[in-house]
Amino acid sequence: MRTSMAALLLLIICSLMAADPCDAQEARQRWERLNQIRLEKFDLILPQVMRENNIDMWIVVSKEGHLDPLYIDLGEGYVSSIGYYIFADRGQKRIERAALGISGYRLEQSGAYDIITGDFDLREFIAERDPKRIGINMSHEIGAADGLSHTGYQHLVKTIGSPYAERLVSAEKLISDFRSRRVASEIVAFGEACEMARNIAERAFSNEVITPDVTTLEDVAWWMQDQLLQNGLGSSFGMPSVYVTGPDGIAAVSTDRIIQRGDLLMIDWGVGYLNFFTDVKRIAYVLREGETAPPAGIQHAFQQAKKVRPIVKNSIQAGKTARENLEIIHQNLEAAGFSIMKEFNKPTDTSKTEVIVGCHSVGNLGHGIGPSIAWFNPKRFEFTIQPTNLLSIEFFAYTAADEWGGKKVRIPLEDDAIVTERGVEWLYPVIQRILLIK
Repeated sequence: MRTSMAALLLLIICSLMAADPCDAQEARQRWERLNQIRLEKFDLILPQVMRENNIDMWIVVSKEGHLDPLYIDLGEGYVSSIGYYIFADRGQKRIERAALGISGYRLEQSGAYDIITGDFDLREFIAERDPKRIGINMSHEIGAADGLSHTGYQHLVKTIGSPYAERLVSAEKLISDFRSRRVASEIVAFGEACEMARNIAERAFSNEVITPDVTTLEDVAWWMQDQLLQNGLGSSFGMPSVYVTGPDGIAAVSTDRIIQRGDLLMIDWGVGYLNFFTDVKRIAYVLREGETAPPAGIQHAFQQAKKVRPIVKNSIQAGKTARENLEIIHQNLEAAGFSIMKEFNKPTDTSKTEVIVGCHSVGNLGHGIGPSIAWFNPKRFEFTIQPTNLLSIEFFAYTAADEWGGKKVRIPLEDDAIVTERGVEWLYPVIQRILLIK
């Protein structure tokens, strides 16, 4: 027995030593995928959005230790003090791309830039191209479009001087369009991230992880964090929100509160894979002794929410602003017998199911920077929904339940989808049932 075990161990060690390290280079494969996306975005999306927004040159400033939020989108690279990604529309089909003061293996090997140099005169570079409108990353409301610091702005103005300093304008709409309009390789990667997010969430809400009257909400959240570590994933939300909803609303979120039989549980979270971040929810009920299904009132509330979902999804149309889409959604919900909630988490005593909609942009952040059909994104509420925009189809439905003394059960449904010319299409299997924990 000992000889056999020793021989097996020796075989494993030898096979590991003989393995070609090039057989499994996950880091390289991820970089190749990101670079493919980058090349296609630069070729297909960038010319379109620069011209739509009347931007002749786009300058993105990065400093060592203070990188722009679009650092990964634009190819990364090493910045020794201050560097510039510059995109110039010179009247050709292709936008000229330059990395000035930014270097590094991955940037140089990417093929994304026409010019990569540390030897440059920024004013002279700009003067040669003589742009009339120069976009810079400054925005009052969109964080990912606000990467230029105050001192960075001062340095840029001083360096380029007049008349070019007077031609600087906010690039926030260009950045929103550039990020939120998708090429095929992005959609594939984001769909993979979504599948990972829902798989981990559904495992978290099972007896694999939860033992009633033993496991805490915090235990579940940390298990999910471990899954991120084990799979080389990130998140744009920090600690997963694992919470209990009761008659008086949310009782506890990712705390040491012990999960008990009869609890209605929710997860709100997302994973980060490559440069993409998801935002999804899942719901579970912890069965009491002798139960085989949730109480009728809770199940009814969930079914009401499921009736809301196709109305919201099928109402959204490309070519209309987010605000116009919300008006259509509200009209269709009211026609179907639902009530529109005026203030978030403030249900009234109406007998109808009340609904509040928050279909926000998603993609490179859990809360993305594209058009958003959501009250909490007022700037992007005025942007036009475009084909290939990614949206979190999110809403909250409140339905009274006898088991809760007539108080309303809050059912949040959220899954990620893509807008096409045909309408909204799911990227993976969405939540269809309340998960059961025995």
